[in-house]
Amino acid sequence: MNDKPQIKLSETVVLIDAAFLNFVITDIKNYFEKTLQRSLQEIDLSLFTSYLTLDAGINEGKNEVQFLFVYDKESRHLQHCQPSDLQEELNGVAFQSPYGEFSFAGVPSEGMVSREDLFMDLLSVVSDSVDVKRMIVVSFNEEYGKKVTDVLQGLKGKEVMQFRMNEPEIPVNYKWDMLAFPVMHSLGIRAEEL
Repeated sequence: MNDKPQIKLSETVVLIDAAFLNFVITDIKNYFEKTLQRSLQEIDLSLFTSYLTLDAGINEGKNEVQFLFVYDKESRHLQHCQPSDLQEELNGVAFQSPYGEFSFAGVPSEGMVSREDLFMDLLSVVSDSVDVKRMIVVSFNEEYGKKVTDVLQGLKGKEVMQFRMNEPEIPVNYKWDMLAFPVMHSLGIRAEEL
């Protein structure tokens, strides 16, 4: 008997550790504002999620993309993003784009388990779901990356894309790309400025 909770998931699920996304956005924004000597725009979350899914290979069409943001007390608000509150503004909302319907859910770890444990539990649920055909993973690799790599390496029958800030330490049998690119694009950093 399977004791894991059965929840309805879309064919494409994007699992994001909000603390890691905040770390990356803040780091890139601070670095490039000094380097380019100009202030950078706030991130329009609908544009960022579109860039992320485009980089993951999603084409225009009637896709259903479900974003699950794992957060703790310190990461409930997405830094330099509009909208930003994962509990009040983004939980249970969706928008339509040329790439399909993007829905958002904030999943808090407060009072239950650590952010890492919750992320790993959700990764397991998404991995085991027969509904999910494509997984896009943004995990805090500096904190628990080996555990995530182990899960993703063992996956069969799903298309997997992981966004990271560093190349994997070992060869992996799934796709990966740099998270910096969609973040930089969303902040308004132009290619000719680099």
